[in-house]
Amino acid sequence: MGPFTLSFLFSFFLLSASSSEGGSIGINYGRVANNLPSASSVVQLLKTNGVTQVKLYDTDPTVLKSLAGSGIKVTVALPNEILSATAARASFAAGWVQRNVAAFYPSTQIQAIAVGNEVFVNPKNLTSYLLPAMTNVQAALLKLNLDKAIKVSSPIALTALQSSYPPSAGAFRSDLAQPVMKPMLDFLRQTGSYLMVNAYPFFAYEANANDISLDYALFRPNAGVVDPGSGLKYYSLLDAQIDAVAYAMSALNYNDMRIVISETGWPSKGDATETGANANNAAAYNGNLIRRVLSGNCGTPKRPQDDIDVYLFALFNENQKPGPTSERNYGMFYPNQQKVYDVEFVLGSGASSGKGGMGWQEDGGRGGGSNSNSNSNSTSNNKSNIGSGNVRSSSTGETWCVANVMAGKEKLQKALDFACGEGGADCKAIQPGAGCFEPNTIEAHASYAFNSYYQKKGKGFWTCDFGGAAYVVNRAPKIGNCALPSTA
Repeated sequence: MGPFTLSFLFSFFLLSASSSEGGSIGINYGRVANNLPSASSVVQLLKTNGVTQVKLYDTDPTVLKSLAGSGIKVTVALPNEILSATAARASFAAGWVQRNVAAFYPSTQIQAIAVGNEVFVNPKNLTSYLLPAMTNVQAALLKLNLDKAIKVSSPIALTALQSSYPPSAGAFRSDLAQPVMKPMLDFLRQTGSYLMVNAYPFFAYEANANDISLDYALFRPNAGVVDPGSGLKYYSLLDAQIDAVAYAMSALNYNDMRIVISETGWPSKGDATETGANANNAAAYNGNLIRRVLSGNCGTPKRPQDDIDVYLFALFNENQKPGPTSERNYGMFYPNQQKVYDVEFVLGSGASSGKGGMGWQEDGGRGGGSNSNSNSNSTSNNKSNIGSGNVRSSSTGETWCVANVMAGKEKLQKALDFACGEGGADCKAIQPGAGCFEPNTIEAHASYAFNSYYQKKGKGFWTCDFGGAAYVVNRAPKIGNCALPSTA
């Protein structure tokens, strides 16, 4: 290993050091299917892929026993079907906690209980049972001295919002704000817990594809959207959705409440009318989100310093889920445990590519429904279409490296300093008076420097990373009047 390699690795470490303190990535393990592997095989799959957190939709004893001793942190669920009994009788809640939580803890590292799921949209009108059920579960944990180790929350859908656009106008529905959300948030604050939110940019994009940029939905470089109420600029639809919830919480004076994204994802296949549902877009969405969170870039414009834990949906394609085709194709793995598309769950693992770095690829197109760039269930088709760790180039074979504006100016500046200094990038063109000096912004200069480094050092994913401050793209970028070169 030469001195340049050592200096680069040291600089990369400095740039990505915040990942150890940042948010975390988990995955939802749903089982509405008749073809899934055994629980013990699933645990091995999670460990092999570096997944350290999993969220369940029940407390299946076989699954919980299989997770024992794995080191994987677990969120379990109390189903909607027993909310009323849990709310009505403290003894029922105590028995449920004893049998389904305490009996497996601490060998199985249960860290949270999701009481119900999207209760407000349940057609059986279970809302009145939610807070009493959460209170009884918390009391049961307290009696067992587990209340500090295991948190109680309940995932809400974005339908709990009366308004969500622009984010600064975010507000809870009038029938929920004072009678339900305020006491629930008070409970979460008093118990040191957090609000679980299920958020899916896919649904918003699918319904408004003519108005919402696909790049904006997939965390790819884009021009951004300014919130006219706050003046804040958003570069991702998920940020806007989460900040709408944060503003709704602020309206009730709960600015300090932490948010956990308990579900988010993108389907790899859909009906012809489900615009954007394809494997390329799913790979871009989940891969970019993983990289962003683990690189420490997971704050939102309203809460830039906050780290957010994210649970991706879902581990497997579930063949018995009702609804449109997309509902059965959110999985990141097929039931045979092969990847639907190539995404890594840790930074720098090189698990699939052997190159060091994540194996997800950018979608250079504007995929539509299932008939547009959609993968079949064939592993060979998947590998050839998505790739397995190498940079996916355009039809001309050209790729470029550009700045990730979501990384923030401080991280971009550090990476820019490295690229133009030790990294050896050719930065003459962005000096004052030179041809690419304008626009005189950190983002523009960083893109030029990152691309120069990328072109000079070899077009590998690992040469366009900078601790999450850069992306590979396969459409020719133009910044002001300056076109970035595609060769060194």
